[in-house]
Parts: sequence; structure tokens; C-alpha cells
Amino acid sequence: MPPPTVTTPQLASPSWKGAQNIHRTSELYSEMLMELGVGDFGERKERPASRLKGRDTSPVRPLPAIPSGLPGVTSHGLQGEHFLSVQGLSKDQLNHIFNLAQTFRVCINKERPLEHILKGKLMALMFYEVSTRTHCSFQAAIQRLGGRTVTMDTNTSSVKKGESLEDSVMMMSGYADVVVIRHPEPGAVARAAAVSRRPVINAGDGVGEHPTQALLDVFAIREEIGTVNGLIITMVGDLKHGRTVHSLARLLTLYNVQLRYVSPPGLGMPDYITQFATSQGIHQEEFNSLEAALPDTDVLYMTRIQKERFVTLEDYERACGHFIVTPHLMTRAKRRMIVLHPLPRNQEISTEFDTDPRAAYFRQAEGGMYVRMALLAMVLGKC
Repeated sequence: MPPPTVTTPQLASPSWKGAQNIHRTSELYSEMLMELGVGDFGERKERPASRLKGRDTSPVRPLPAIPSGLPGVTSHGLQGEHFLSVQGLSKDQLNHIFNLAQTFRVCINKERPLEHILKGKLMALMFYEVSTRTHCSFQAAIQRLGGRTVTMDTNTSSVKKGESLEDSVMMMSGYADVVVIRHPEPGAVARAAAVSRRPVINAGDGVGEHPTQALLDVFAIREEIGTVNGLIITMVGDLKHGRTVHSLARLLTLYNVQLRYVSPPGLGMPDYITQFATSQGIHQEEFNSLEAALPDTDVLYMTRIQKERFVTLEDYERACGHFIVTPHLMTRAKRRMIVLHPLPRNQEISTEFDTDPRAAYFRQAEGGMYVRMALLAMVLGKC
């Protein structure tokens, strides 16, 4: 089977298209939505301030309408497509992903069976960089939906013998239905997609992008605050090397937001990101002090200083310790706001802050599984 032609960096079509055997999915959605009730809205209704006083244990609220899963329904445009960047995603596609993720969350919490959705599907994991949350949540996502994984360990594979990325991807795409790749080199995942016979999902490419992290970040904002529009979102830390903030800033241009940047000297947001945001009409500001940016911030997005991106230990140590979230610092912040972090954290958030209801980073990480469940089901043509 000939390899696909990648024409854009974000959504390029491989030659494979998944089967449409989704009758059970339709039955599940119909049964569940009848029980829970259906609304039709793009964003979640805003939750009361009490949401930030602890986890929500109230009865499940009505869910937004989602595609019924009938054969041939692929209106979201992601079936069989590579997912390499957030650029090119539409607001409708985001709402489809988030509504489906929300549905999967409810199903799991109510112990509804989901294993039939991706039964028989195989996901290949190719991680050339270390990972905890992305690697494990992708595995959990496909297993929750009844699929399985095959993992290529770069420490024990033929990568040690000099096998190229392209050859490894050609091989793995012959074994699996979808390929998830993390690589330290920006643009490497796009190279992989150019030769893959199956859809490729970017799980992070060096200092480039991390599109599924951006999806779960916006999902977390919606779930925690109820809306994305009208918010002031402050990004803090190593913004130069942080692929998570690169993708998130791009994705947030689909909403009416203000962006603030706080970083150590020399680690500011790259010009190509700020220029793109400006072209989309997004108001942006740079701050030297977290204390100055914090008081009217709605979402504080902390990131670690990425030691692996620095040439010398001295440069890394000079960049550390500038901005640290502590209970004392957060007395300057709103009572109704949230703190996010893509994790892992080092010293930028004190563990003493973890019990504050505004500390949403572990809930954020959990939501990543539901978002990746939704993305896999859509890319594989099941929802």
C-alpha cells in the first residue's frame, strides 16, 4: 500500500480508513443521553463559585448533544487523519472532541461499558523521549475503549542499531491501526506521518508542539470554569522551550481571551507564536513579575524550566527559582480562578498548595485520558 502524501503539518490523510461498525456505540449513546437529558450548546454553562471548593459530587448534569455514531457520520473531519498540530482545528471540531470526552467521563463514572467501541483496534506507541502522563493516558484511553497497544521501546529496539525513524514508522504502521509518536526533534512527527500507512498522532515533538496536551488544557478550563471566552490566561516559566504553551497559545486564538507571559530572561514566548496570536486579534502582554500579573488572572498556567533543553547546567540553574506558586503568593489571586500545570513539576508549585481548591493540575491530568479517548475514537472512525 503506497504511503500518504502530507500536504499540511496538521491534518494529512493516510490511505487507510477505519471500518464503520459502530451500531453498539449508537445504542450506548442513545440509552445514556435519554437517561441524562440532552442540550445543544457549544460551551459548558458556567458553574457556580462553589465548584472551586472541592470535587463536584453532585448528580450528573445533562450533556450536550453529540453525533449518534450512525454509519457514515464523519462530519468532524478527523476520521483517518493525522493529528500533528492544533493549527487548522475548528471550533466545531473542538466542541465535538470535548463533548465526546465529557460523555466518556460520565460513562466511566457510571461504570457503563465502553469496550466495544475500539474492540479489535491496535495502537502503536513510539516514544523517543521519556513520558509518564502522555504515554500512560494514551494506553489507558485505548484500553478503556477495548483496544490494545504495541510499544516500541527505543532502548531495546533496532533504533540502537541505527534504524531510521522512517523505517521504524513504516514497520509499526503495518502492525497497528493508529501510531502515537513522541520525538525530541521538532518536525520529526511530520516526517513520520509522510511515510505512515496509518494515522499518526503527535505526542510531542521536541520544542515544537504537543497538540493533545493543548486539547486537555482547554478541556480542563471548560470543566473547571465553565467557559474559555472572556478569560485572562497567564503562562509562566520556560516559554521558549515549552511545547505545551506553544500549542496552547495557538489553540486559544479560537477563543476571546487575553494572554499574559511571565518568564525568566531569555526564555520568553517565541516570536512566531506571539505573531500568530497577534494576527488572530489576541491581546498579549509580557510581565517581569508574577505578582504583577496574578491579581486578575483567571487561569494560571505554570510550566517547569526544562533542564534537558539547556546546553550547560549553569544556564539551567540561573533560570530556576524565579516564579514559585505558594499559598502565600496565592493570597494575591482571585478566589475564583485555577492553577494548571502540564506536569511533571519541579519547584515551581509548592506541594503545600495542592490542597487549595484552585489547584486543578491533577484533575487536568485525569481529563487527558478522556480527551485522548475521544480523539482516538474519532480518528479511528468510531464516533
